[in-house]
Amino acid sequence: MTAPAYPLKSAAWLLDHLDDPEVRVLDCRYALSDPLLGRLAYMDGHVPGAVYADLETDLSGPVQEGGAGGRHPLPDPADLAAWLGSVGIGNGNVVVCYDDPGNGQGFYAARAWWLLRWLGHHEAYVLDGGYPAYRAEGGEATAEEPAHAPATFTPDVRPELVATAQDVAERPEGTLLIDSRAPERYRGEREPIDAQAGHIPGAVNRDWSGALNAYGHWRDADAQTGRLEAGTAPTITYCGSGVSAAPNLLARELAGVPLGPDNRLYAGSWSDWISDPARPVATGDFSTGDEVVGPRPETPTGDPAQS
Repeated sequence: MTAPAYPLKSAAWLLDHLDDPEVRVLDCRYALSDPLLGRLAYMDGHVPGAVYADLETDLSGPVQEGGAGGRHPLPDPADLAAWLGSVGIGNGNVVVCYDDPGNGQGFYAARAWWLLRWLGHHEAYVLDGGYPAYRAEGGEATAEEPAHAPATFTPDVRPELVATAQDVAERPEGTLLIDSRAPERYRGEREPIDAQAGHIPGAVNRDWSGALNAYGHWRDADAQTGRLEAGTAPTITYCGSGVSAAPNLLARELAGVPLGPDNRLYAGSWSDWISDPARPVATGDFSTGDEVVGPRPETPTGDPAQS
């Protein structure tokens, strides 16, 4: 297999290549607290030629009754490919995805990047620093929606990028299970979205936000290696619903482990795991020896912050 391309593009690169006919841009801004905010931000101003990619309708499949598959199930590959083609993205396009990490929305672009890579599209990238970096570089904004000619996107799905609940439960010894949520959610102290607090037993916590620096740019390979503390171990990464885990998957690739059998996403994540009451849950911190497995605790609530 061809080695994966470096997963980031700079704002300077985007400005230099924005008029290239093969370049396409996805605006992935979104807010779990108010699903309309991303669309409104796009309508107020976006990168010229950018297409809006909605987390709920474009980058996720339908939620199943009972919660199996999680709150943001993977879209059907054919449906996602059809949408990509309808907005002018084909197999020959270079796709740059951006969001707004300055507003705590630094994982939606990574979700789009991961989905494209899952479909076998290697020329997919995340804009380092997102929309704020583009504007700071002098990039102009427009409210005009593009009308790209339809294209053909033929998916070549890579199932080795995905782990199921069974894969998680039966993971081989030596596999590191990474929980990407905020530490208080991981420990079961607060759960603003899902019906159950806690984490999957044996998981370690690596908050996704640590992948970015204070300015919303991605930290370098050495920093990612240090914060993930995964070494060469195979990893399965999850979050609440398979969205905010994406930055840790990208970070792992920056650290030298490309997406694949050793860098997989548990797509359904915590919201899928707890859909089956027979699956065990834990609170506390596995890394410090304070983890407690079952019984299922009451669920403390709070404001939505992460997927």
